[in-house]
Amino acid sequence: MTNRRAFAQLYAAVRRKGVLTICVALCALGLSLSGSAIGATFTTFDAPGAGTGSGQGTFGVGIVATGTIAGYYIDANGVYHGFLRAKDGSITAFDAPGAGTGSGQGTLAYGLNSAGAITGFYTDDNGVNHGYLRASSGAFTTFDAPGAGTGSGEGTLAGNINPAGTIAGYYADGNGAFHGFVRASGGTITTFTASGSGTSSGQGTLTALFAGLSPTGAITGYYVDANGVGHGYVRGSDGTITIFDAQGAGTTAPAGTFAASINPDGWIAGFLAPENDSAIGFLRSPAGAITEFNAPGAGTAPQTGTVGENVNPADQIAGYYIDANLVDHGFTRNKGGSFITFDAPGAGTGSGQGTVPQSNDPVNGITGYYTDANGTAHGFLRTP
Repeated sequence: MTNRRAFAQLYAAVRRKGVLTICVALCALGLSLSGSAIGATFTTFDAPGAGTGSGQGTFGVGIVATGTIAGYYIDANGVYHGFLRAKDGSITAFDAPGAGTGSGQGTLAYGLNSAGAITGFYTDDNGVNHGYLRASSGAFTTFDAPGAGTGSGEGTLAGNINPAGTIAGYYADGNGAFHGFVRASGGTITTFTASGSGTSSGQGTLTALFAGLSPTGAITGYYVDANGVGHGYVRGSDGTITIFDAQGAGTTAPAGTFAASINPDGWIAGFLAPENDSAIGFLRSPAGAITEFNAPGAGTAPQTGTVGENVNPADQIAGYYIDANLVDHGFTRNKGGSFITFDAPGAGTGSGQGTVPQSNDPVNGITGYYTDANGTAHGFLRTP
């Protein structure tokens, strides 16, 4: 988990190796092609000011229908900065007002809509997290969810914005427990906690980042119970919460079911963690049926497996798998279950290196990052 901060990315830490789980394949994999076999186009990019050392660099996070990409970069001093990459390749870097300037502090961008509004969170000089909205004009509005803690490692983490300007995310209270929130375009914030959520530090309700909020206001994510086990949930626009568990999910910490994204029709992608510290991807239909899958080449040992990250309006999933040598590789899976696997040019081939897709747009343009042989991250765009 070389590219994730401990608290600010507890969500991503569960999604990255170290606390993943998988077993042998449980479902048919369908056809598989390599990315090079179909002639996909890769564009790699680095934000101005991005560091070049191990654990530094550029991280693409979200892509929308206009072709714009949001993400963040880590500079040579370990400070985080947000960026927006236009379709023409120009990159605008930004820092939220109040963002800290020390190592592990700064601004992270996660949510993006087609109007160019960005949301995310920043960490101040005291280590406290705060949400922000950056309008397409560049103007900032900062906010804190009611009940958010004010100590180091606590606070508000925004991660989604839909076309209506609604923002969703989660916050850590004074005990370090997590709760979801949704912020209306007018600024009103409603908090929520899934039934069964634990109340101790590192437990509670988390909202999936970037694609955890649908255009109609449905929210997905997961909660961690008092035993440290994850469970998926979907919260309807009326506030009703439905909890779900994938069949193969383990029942002891840190196993469970972890929802990562929801598309406009209510399909949810994510991964489940069995008992052996690995991962299996899943796709949940709006009716609640769950299909589990493994990408071709995914390992079956601890800290390996398949992670579904994002499902687009065509029900195509982008994600990554970790092979037997602990190297990351990208994949895309279509609605019929066929896979294409790929590696970004320049991706390292050592343990903890490789290609990590984060999201895909309506035509399956994919963004994310890759880690090179020196441990430095670079953004990429893959167009089919």
